[in-house]
Amino acid sequence: MDSDSISYEARILDKTPVGPLTIYVSDVGLAKIAFGKQAEVHTGDAQLERLAEQAVQELTEYFYAGRRVFTLPIDWRAMQPYQEKVLRACDAIPYGQTRTYGDLARQTGSPGSARAVGRIMASNPIPIVIPCHRVVGTDGKLHGYGSPGGVDDKAQLLALEGQRIVA
Repeated sequence: MDSDSISYEARILDKTPVGPLTIYVSDVGLAKIAFGKQAEVHTGDAQLERLAEQAVQELTEYFYAGRRVFTLPIDWRAMQPYQEKVLRACDAIPYGQTRTYGDLARQTGSPGSARAVGRIMASNPIPIVIPCHRVVGTDGKLHGYGSPGGVDDKAQLLALEGQRIVA
C-alpha cells in the first residue's frame, strides 16, 4: 500500500467467481481490493484483524450467499476529491442496477466528463464493494473492467446480481 504511516492488514480470498482477491484494511476501514494473490499481512492488531475478517466474510456472502449491501466502513483517505465524489456516487448504485458513465458525471456536477468518470472507474481501488461493475456505456454495453478477466468478469458480477448485459 501507499503510506508508511498507516498500518494495513491483508487477507486473501482464494475462491471467487472473478479469481482470488487480496483485501486490505486500515484502522479506518476497507482500503483496497486487488485482483490476484498478493502477500497476506498480519499486524497482530485486533481491530485490523476484525476488519479484515469482516471484509472476507462480507465478500464471501456477496459471492455465495446473496449479500446485497456491504456494511464495511471504507477508507477514503487516499483518494483525490473528485475521485472520491465519483466513487461515492458509484457506491450508491443499488444492487442489481446499472448507471452510465454519463449518469455519474452528471450526478457529480460535471456533465461533460464521462471519460474522466471512466478513468476513475478503471482505477477504483475497491472494486466489487464500490461497484464499478455496475457502470456501463451509454449504449448499454460493457466497456472495460480492471480484473484479469476484464468485461467477462464484469458481466459475471452483473449476472450474479440478476443483470444480463453483453460486452
